[in-house]
Amino acid sequence: MVKDKRALGCALALVVAVGGVVTTAGPAAAAATGSAARPSDADHGRGRGHDARLQAILGRLTSVDGAPGALLDARDRRGGATLTSGVGDVRSRAEVRPDSRFRIGSMTKMFTATVVLQLVAERRVELDAPVERYLPGVVRGHGNDGRGITVRQLLQHTSGLPDFLDHLKPQDVLKDPLAHHDARELVDIALAHPPTFEPGTGWSYSNTGYVLAGMLVEDVTGRDYADEVRRRVIGPLGLRGTSVPGDSPAIPGPHTRGYANPGGDGELIDVTRVNPTIGGAAGGVISTGRDLNRFLGALLGGRLLPPAQLKAMMSPRPTGSADGRAYGLGLERTQLPCGGNYWGHTGDFLGFETASGATLDGRRASVMVNSGPGGSQAQSDDIKSAVETALCHGGRP
Repeated sequence: MVKDKRALGCALALVVAVGGVVTTAGPAAAAATGSAARPSDADHGRGRGHDARLQAILGRLTSVDGAPGALLDARDRRGGATLTSGVGDVRSRAEVRPDSRFRIGSMTKMFTATVVLQLVAERRVELDAPVERYLPGVVRGHGNDGRGITVRQLLQHTSGLPDFLDHLKPQDVLKDPLAHHDARELVDIALAHPPTFEPGTGWSYSNTGYVLAGMLVEDVTGRDYADEVRRRVIGPLGLRGTSVPGDSPAIPGPHTRGYANPGGDGELIDVTRVNPTIGGAAGGVISTGRDLNRFLGALLGGRLLPPAQLKAMMSPRPTGSADGRAYGLGLERTQLPCGGNYWGHTGDFLGFETASGATLDGRRASVMVNSGPGGSQAQSDDIKSAVETALCHGGRP
C-alpha cells in the first residue's frame, strides 16, 4: 500500500526525533536478528524436503537485508510447507511462527477486486459504467470527474485519479497512528489535486481507486465493506487467519510484530499497532502465508468468480515496468525467470513487506518480512526472488 517508502521512512525518523508514540526496538536490532531459515510444516511445525536455495534467500533477508524475521509459505496441488527465519519480536527474541498473521498491505486489492467482480457477476455493478452511477457527486474537483471514470478504470489503475498517499503527510499519520481515517477523507485528499492523466489514457498506481471501490461495495450492498469480504471470501474459503480489522489497531492471534527502519542503520521502530483505516479497501487486510495461498488457488481455480469475470480480472495492460509486468483488475501478471507467467500482488504497510504469486497449474508462494518501510531495495529484490524461486521449483520448499 505504501507507495513511497523513502518518504515514509523520513517521516518515521521525524516522529522519533520529536518523541512520537512509536518506540525503538533497540540499537542495530536488524543486523542482530538474522538466523538460518527454519523449515516448518504448516500444521505440525516440521517439514521435509526443503529447498536450500529458499533457505538461503530467507537467511539473507534476516541478515544482510536487515529484516528481523521472514516467512515463506509455498504450495502446489500435492501439498506444501512453511519456512521461517529470524524473529517475530526483537525484544523477546521469539522466533517467527509458521502460522503468523501480518498486515498484507496492497495485496488487499485482490480481495477488493474479487468482491466488486462478484457484484458484476450478480449484475449489480457494470464494469464500464461510470463511478458516478454508484457514488453520485463523490468524485469531483480539480478536474477529477466520476462521470468520466469507469469502475474498470478504478480497478486497473487507469482512472488518472491522484493517489492520496502522494499528498498525505506521513508524519501526521504517525503522530497519531491510532486515529480513524474515513474513506471519504482519503478520497478528498486526492481530489484536491488534478488528475494524473485523462481517464483511460495511461496507467498509474492509485490507492484512491481502491478506496472508492470499497465505498462502491458499501453503496451497492448496503453493508460494510469488511462484512462483504468476510461473507464472500473469508468465510467460504475458511481463511481462519484472515481478517478485515476495521478500526482495531491490533493484529489478532499469533503474529509477528512489525518494524520500520527509517535510517537504514539497523535502528528499528515498532509500528505494530496502527489503525488500518489508513489503508482500508486499498491495504487494510490481515492474513497468513497459508491463507494467501489458499485464496490465490481458489481465485485462479475459478472458485470465487465465474469465467467471464475471472477473464476480465486476468486481462492485464502494461504498466511500463522494465520487467514487463502487466496489471489486470487487482491482479498483476509477472514473467517467471524459468519461463511462463505468474499472477499475484505485492504489499507494503507500516511494519511489513509482502508478496504472493501463483501459476495456473497450482503452484503458489507467499512471502512476508516484518520490516517496512525503510527496507533496502535488496530486501524487495529478495522477497521477489523467494516467490519466483518457489514457483520455479514446483511450488513447495
